[in-house]
Amino acid sequence: MRYSIKAGAIDKLPTECLVVPVWSKNTLSAEAKHLDGASGKALSAVLKSGDFNGKLGETILLYKPKGISAQRLILVGAGDRKKLNARNAAKLVKAAASAVSKTQASNAHFALASADITDREYPWLTARVAQELEDVCYRYDATKSKKGKKPAIKSASVSPPAGARRKTIDESLRTGQAIGKAINRAKHLGNLPGNVCTPSFLANEAQALATRNKSVTTQVLSEKQMARLGMGSLLSVSAGSVEEAKLVVMQYKGAASSSRPYALVGKGITFDTGGISLKPGGGMDEMKFDMCGAASVIATLGCVAELKLPINVVAIVAAAENMPGSKATKPGDIVTSMSGKTIEILNTDAEGRLVLCDALTYAERYKPRTIIDIATLTGAAVATFGSQANALLSNDDKLAATLLECGEESLDRAWQLPLWDEYQSLLNSNFADIANIGGPRAGTITAACFLSRFTEKQKWAHLDIAGSAWHSGAQKGATGRPVSLLMQYLLTQKA
Repeated sequence: MRYSIKAGAIDKLPTECLVVPVWSKNTLSAEAKHLDGASGKALSAVLKSGDFNGKLGETILLYKPKGISAQRLILVGAGDRKKLNARNAAKLVKAAASAVSKTQASNAHFALASADITDREYPWLTARVAQELEDVCYRYDATKSKKGKKPAIKSASVSPPAGARRKTIDESLRTGQAIGKAINRAKHLGNLPGNVCTPSFLANEAQALATRNKSVTTQVLSEKQMARLGMGSLLSVSAGSVEEAKLVVMQYKGAASSSRPYALVGKGITFDTGGISLKPGGGMDEMKFDMCGAASVIATLGCVAELKLPINVVAIVAAAENMPGSKATKPGDIVTSMSGKTIEILNTDAEGRLVLCDALTYAERYKPRTIIDIATLTGAAVATFGSQANALLSNDDKLAATLLECGEESLDRAWQLPLWDEYQSLLNSNFADIANIGGPRAGTITAACFLSRFTEKQKWAHLDIAGSAWHSGAQKGATGRPVSLLMQYLLTQKA
């Protein structure tokens, strides 16, 4: 998709599809008023018909309207002008992008300059236009014999407000497009079946990313190399599978080598049966999504490289398959992690934390400024937040506050849970330094408590995306979250 800025009278703009907002209660925006005059009150006629009244997210298509150069005119409801905050503006843009994608227009112009958002500046809106257009164009057909028809849209432009800096808007379009593409990349990896997206497949994806970007290097550690490093916890998860585990380490260099990196660590369980602690059969197919944390990390690093951010980032993926083979880890087994801590595995279905703890220990060698791990870790997070929020826990209040703010800015929101010392005792073991589960209560918190034992010297945050990473039901598929949150964080950081 190509994006640009086009100024001038919108009624004269030679575009295949023109998008303008209309406020609720049949109130025309500045752009709509201009077109209404040029078209001989065609827009007023639509409002009088009752077919459209400006309700937020409502759209209507006018084909070849008189007096307007555009082949198609899409009116999109902006709702109450006083209530057009970022969340409502995003709904407006999503509805408009969806309406455009359903036409045969190969190009479109979004004339939204009068849509003043109560809590954002105009460049945020233009970035959202690019991000949402990328999103509506995503189709999964990698494993289908017949490829689905993709939207015709190939380019889009936006109107600049009076006095706006074109460079700022250009940058916002570029950023929005890059984030949209990264979200789609994460969705694609998450949607692939477990027999395709194996640990080796994820490793190859990371290596391909390095091939495409000179600023990225990728190293893949084999099971033998991990064994030499003492990663007994991670290797205990893959013990029952014929698929070899991989520790994938991607480094992006956008700043001086002396600049400490920001670390991202992703859980990459490419299929999770639960191991010997076998999951129920119903819905187990969705356990292919248990690598969505890894998908978000790979996609985010690719986005960082595309935007050439002036920072260093190290992204680590702990990839494994959790299967109940004859060599699988058993409940009650005790393993030694890379940190030297011993772990009593009371439940083999609490495997995400077992791969993450060794990856977090490995990340320490890069002396990161911060470490953020991303994982589809606990069903308790789903029970607590549903699909709306990412669960956030952290040992650093400043980092947590920054991530919460980035979630609000990107609309990929998180909510913080406590990481109090009182929860740590739930992980006590009679036979090892720590147990891998803490009982039936506070599951999301005790899982984070487990990880905190391996990040005691780091500024660390944990994002549990078990509820937000994918949708079930008729709309089953990966969401690409929390790529936009992670990118918002990295965009605001300095070398």
